[in-house]
Amino acid sequence: MENSIRQTIEENEKKILSPRATLSAESKGRKVFEEECELRTCFQRDRDRIIHSQSFRRLKHKTQVFLAPSGDHYRTRLTHTLEVAQIARTIARALALNEDLTEAIALGHDLGHTPFGHAGERALDDLSPNGFKHFEQSVRVVDVIEKDGEGLNLTEEVKNGILCHTRGEDAYTLEGQIIRIADHIAYINHDIDDAIRAGVMQEEDIPLQLRLKLGMSKGERIDSMVKNVILNSLEGDKIRMDSDYYHYFDELHEFMFTAVYRNPICKSEEVKAVAMIEKLYNYYNAHPDEMPYDYIRIAERDGTERAVCDYIAGMSDNYSVKVFNQLYVPKSWIE
Repeated sequence: MENSIRQTIEENEKKILSPRATLSAESKGRKVFEEECELRTCFQRDRDRIIHSQSFRRLKHKTQVFLAPSGDHYRTRLTHTLEVAQIARTIARALALNEDLTEAIALGHDLGHTPFGHAGERALDDLSPNGFKHFEQSVRVVDVIEKDGEGLNLTEEVKNGILCHTRGEDAYTLEGQIIRIADHIAYINHDIDDAIRAGVMQEEDIPLQLRLKLGMSKGERIDSMVKNVILNSLEGDKIRMDSDYYHYFDELHEFMFTAVYRNPICKSEEVKAVAMIEKLYNYYNAHPDEMPYDYIRIAERDGTERAVCDYIAGMSDNYSVKVFNQLYVPKSWIE
C-alpha cells in the first residue's frame, strides 16, 4: 500500500478544508509519542478513545440540571454532550473546519463534571484548598486518571479545546472555539425544554421580544443561533455571534437564571446533594485508604485532598448516593 488510509484522509483534508482549519497532519502531537494509526487520523483516534473511556460512560448517570428526575426524557450529562457534538459538527462542516477535532473536543468537554451538576462542582470548589473547575478536571481525567492512571494521551489540540470550553482564554483552534458556543446553544435550549417538561415554566414565559428575535420554539432557536454563528464566522480567527444578536442571546441566558437555574423548585434537592458531597469529602480525607486503589496511588503522588477530589468528581449521581448510604445510613440486621 503506497499510502495508508490515514494518509489519504490527511491529503483530502488539505484539499477540502478551509485554510483556517486545523489539519490532522499538522497536529502539535501527544505528550507521549505514538506511532500513527494506518486507518485513523490523530483526531479520530482521540474521539474513539474518549467514547470508549469509563468517564464517558459515567456521564449517563450524571445530572445536567434536574437532580434525580423521575422521567426518562430529561437530559443527563451524556445526552447534553451528544447535543453539543451535533451542534458543533454542524457549525464545523458549514465553515469547512475539521469535524473530527470538533467532535473529539465536544465529546470530552464534560468528562470531569461532578455528580449533581454545578451544585457538585460548587461544593468541591468550596471544599478543596486548590479549588475545583470542571473544565480543568476534564483535562485531568484524560491526562492522568483514565486507563488506570496512564491517561488517554490525547493531542494538544483536543486538550486545549476541552480546557477552554467554558470561560477564560479562547481555544487556539477555531474548532475548539466552536465548542464553547455550541455548549451554550445546547444547554440553554435543552434546559428550556426540560423546564417545560417539569412544569417549571412555559414557552410563553420567555419574553416575547426574545422569542421574536431568537425563535418561537426550541428548534427555531437552535436553527437561528447556529446560522448566526456560521454567518458571522465565515472569516477571521474567531467563532462568534453578531454582537446585536448576542445581546438577545445573553438576555435569554439571564432569563433562564431567574426562571430555572435559581428556581427553588429546580434547586430544592441541591442542599442535600451538597451536604452529601461534603460528608463524602471529609470521610475520605480522614480514611484515604478506603478509596479504590487507583485513587490511593494518586493520594501518594499528589496528596490526599487531590485524590479525594478526583474520586468524588468521577462518581455518578447513583454511585455517590450508594457510597453515602453504605457509610452513613444504618442497615437492618434482620431480613
